[in-house]
Amino acid sequence: MRSDPLSFTARGEGGRGARRRTSSVLTAVALVSVLALTATACDSKGADVDARASASAASASSGEGDGKITIPDDIKDRLKEHGIDVDQWKNGAWKDWDRDDWLREAQDYINPIIEGLWNPDRMRRAEDPDRGVQESDLSGDQGVTDPEPAPVDAKAVSPTYHDKVPEAGKVFFDSPEGTMVCSATVVADPAAPGRSNLVWTAGHCVHAGRNGGWYRNIAFVPSYNDQALAGEELTSASEDELAPYGVWWADWAGTSEQWIAQGGPTGGAGAPYDFAVIHVTPEDGGSGKSLEETVGSALPVDFAAPAVPRVRTITASGYPAAAPFDGESLYQCQDRPGRLSLNASDPTMYRIGCTMTGGSSGGGWVAAGADGRPALVSNTSIGPVSAGWLAGPRLGQVAEGVYDSVSRKRSGQ
Repeated sequence: MRSDPLSFTARGEGGRGARRRTSSVLTAVALVSVLALTATACDSKGADVDARASASAASASSGEGDGKITIPDDIKDRLKEHGIDVDQWKNGAWKDWDRDDWLREAQDYINPIIEGLWNPDRMRRAEDPDRGVQESDLSGDQGVTDPEPAPVDAKAVSPTYHDKVPEAGKVFFDSPEGTMVCSATVVADPAAPGRSNLVWTAGHCVHAGRNGGWYRNIAFVPSYNDQALAGEELTSASEDELAPYGVWWADWAGTSEQWIAQGGPTGGAGAPYDFAVIHVTPEDGGSGKSLEETVGSALPVDFAAPAVPRVRTITASGYPAAAPFDGESLYQCQDRPGRLSLNASDPTMYRIGCTMTGGSSGGGWVAAGADGRPALVSNTSIGPVSAGWLAGPRLGQVAEGVYDSVSRKRSGQ
């Protein structure tokens, strides 16, 4: 469908993030140092730098001091050894997408907070690159694939969005192609019951896949444009109106190694593993409340969702940005899923009828869990250029490994 979202689960080439192992599951995890005005970044391979930067971030997020993160000079010097000048970064060096540096940063993930970067105008201008799955992408399918579902018209969620889908929001990030958007969902954190700072989205919303590296300036805005403002009201909307629950920057991110190794502009072979988890922290230092406490809700994640024949219905939420949508409004599709197999050796994906377009990528797919309560079971990954259906990965052992590694890494923060 689209490169931002839909089928654009990330491009890249040989980039590899810091790796963790959960049982036999490999995941790719990147350290994203956080700062509030004074930018910071850490080499994920440097244990000492990692520990000290994390301590600073934890102090700021817990409300100690003035909520600003300062970086000791010795850490700044060590970062410079890896080609990272935090002052230059904050002043615009992040705009340099030199291929060698970008791929290097697949290991040295940098996402310092730059206060005020995601202002209302920049959020409104974020785009969907408008790429989608071509028929050739699906011609070699193996395994079980059900007939293409009939299109289901996406329905606008009535305002306020927070009252209907409090966990939904938008992810903003910068790529070599420009400022981009995806959709995302606040999810529960087993390491912080009731105080989660975890957000679920698509892998291609954080990493370009096999021919690229990690994206930059990744931030989450829960309940974006909560009042569904349009026209002149939207054009003149303040940050409080577009981001009523604040702007939350990623300070850690994880996606699957399969996505990093195989993902491409139109999904590629990595689509069945196109998921990501980010840990966030408030741009303004916050009040000491977690993201879950701030929005009042977080969805559990079901890593043992039932087989397609036993799923009655799935509801997908997102902010579609490609025509005929504008990315400013929250939509949903509800349908009984079918199966889509891109490769017999990979997990079969869920597929539903839905007319949402690019920009909805990463948005949560919700179904009744084993206990009958709503749970996240997938996220929007790919769809056809002409729209009409969406497909999302089944969340199994690999997805759980990514989730657990991010949860453990930022436990207590």
